[in-house]
Order: sequence, then C-alpha cells, then structure tokens
Amino acid sequence: MGKIVVELYADKAPITVANFLRYVDEKRYDGGKFYRVVRMDNQSTSPVKIEVIQGGLQSDSTKMLPPIPQETTNKTGILHVDGAISMARGKPESGASEFFICINAQPELDFGGKRNPDGQGFAAFGKVVKGMKVVRKIQKGETGQPGPTNAFSNPMQLLKNPVVITAVRRVK
Repeated sequence: MGKIVVELYADKAPITVANFLRYVDEKRYDGGKFYRVVRMDNQSTSPVKIEVIQGGLQSDSTKMLPPIPQETTNKTGILHVDGAISMARGKPESGASEFFICINAQPELDFGGKRNPDGQGFAAFGKVVKGMKVVRKIQKGETGQPGPTNAFSNPMQLLKNPVVITAVRRVK
C-alpha cells in the first residue's frame, strides 16, 4: 500500500529499539502482515476505545524471539501520540514481535492509562515520519474474520485482507 518510515528513539527506549532492529536486521518481518485495525466502530467489548493498526508476525512463532523487558512511557517519556510506534503486549514484560502504530493521540496507552488493566501501558519507541497516509489507509480496511477474542481484541478487528509487509529495512 506504500512505504512507512519510522524514526526510532534508541536513546530513550534502548531495549525496545534493539529488539525491533534485531527483527529488521534478521529480516524476520519480511512477509509479516498488518493484520489488525482498531477503530471506534469495532471494539464494542472494550471500555476504553483506541485507534491503532497492528502488525508483525501474528501467529508465525518460528520467527519470534523471546519477550523483552517493558520500557514504560513514564521511564522513556515517549508518549502515544499520532504516529507513535509501540510494542504490543498482553501481560507486562511480554512484548516481542508485534507492534502497533497510533492513529491520533492515544493517552490511554501510556503508563497509567486505562486500556490495559495493569496500568503499565505500552512501550512506545519511535514515530512515523513518513507514510501516515498509508497507516490511515490500512486502518480503513475491511475487518471481520475468524480469530482470537479477548477483553481487548475481537475478530471484528482482524483485516479480511491483511496487508503484507514486503520488507523492513534500515534507512540512513
């Protein structure tokens, strides 16, 4: 659908950036997908609404690395603003391969936010500097296909036609 260029903040979130770059350098994201979009119209089970697109390896465990420690926003100062890229997770310290990009400011994803009941928020580690039109186009994709359901995710958030990540590379 187009290129997305992100700037990573290794000085503020060194563990998360190093993890992401390992996936990039080892080409683990090549062939991955943007497979989940969260919009106001498809999260009826969540008491706290957000807007993000999520990508990564989804269920390809053969490419996944072990989880990393979580660098919370109260430690890094990197907030979930429009275009922020962040590590997806379930329980704390479980982030590994999956990431998301915020559409509009999402303060409920920061430390102390209410999207995750533990209040730890998510680990933002950079920001989109080119390609937000592509992000917004992905977010408008048709959703609703069989998949896992939990308190914060449901099949109505899964793209019917996931967007393939052809390649992720460092740009200098």
